Amino acid sequence: MRALLLAAGFGKRLRPITNTIPKCLVPIHGVPLLEIWLAKIFHSGITRVVINLHYLPDPVKKIIETSPWRAQIDLFDEPVLLGTGGTVIAARKLLGGGPLLVVHADNLSSINLRAFYAEHINRPKNCVMTMALFYTDAPQYCGIVELDQQNRVILMHEKIEEPPGKLANAAIYILDSEGLDQMEAMEGHGVDISTQIIPKFLGRIYGYQITGYHRDIGSPSSLSKAHQEMTHSKIIELMAPNQRAL
Repeated sequence: MRALLLAAGFGKRLRPITNTIPKCLVPIHGVPLLEIWLAKIFHSGITRVVINLHYLPDPVKKIIETSPWRAQIDLFDEPVLLGTGGTVIAARKLLGGGPLLVVHADNLSSINLRAFYAEHINRPKNCVMTMALFYTDAPQYCGIVELDQQNRVILMHEKIEEPPGKLANAAIYILDSEGLDQMEAMEGHGVDISTQIIPKFLGRIYGYQITGYHRDIGSPSSLSKAHQEMTHSKIIELMAPNQRAL
């Protein structure tokens, strides 16, 4: 199992915070989101991570220089943003074959990556991708999904005013070689997973529901809620080595 942490975005909704700090380094009770994810990923047994960079890359590079896992991290600069789908293909070329865990680094999550991977292994045979799901309190700002009886994603409503539910795309995925091959065949400049890849994979995406905490830290209000809902000790728990290797 290898991983890609998407960390290149501008974080426009979090301005002015992100005028001087990239969104992936926004701290929750003093701990940057990126550090939380690196601990979760490497403690789960994943051996290699690619992080893409674009906006304010130097602070990210500085964090990685002092990381205990720096020898297992590859930084990938994008002078021109490739889109999330394009970045996945670029990361695949660095990391080799699947399975590949893809994570938006601006999320705060208690997802158990070992359990997520186990569900991916046991997904319905026609599924080329597994998507983590969560119940959101702001469905109009998320991709809201509809599932069939086998928990396959058959519809997704991306950021609409009146979505038909609250079960949302958590922006955490696992793809095996078949899904990555199909994504690569669609590749073009600016290809986006949510708006361009997922619609073509509908009916072939298995949904895994996160049972604990998950929040997209994409706006000042969501950042404030994360600070209210979590404590420093809970953040440290999220980073603890309590998952067996993948």
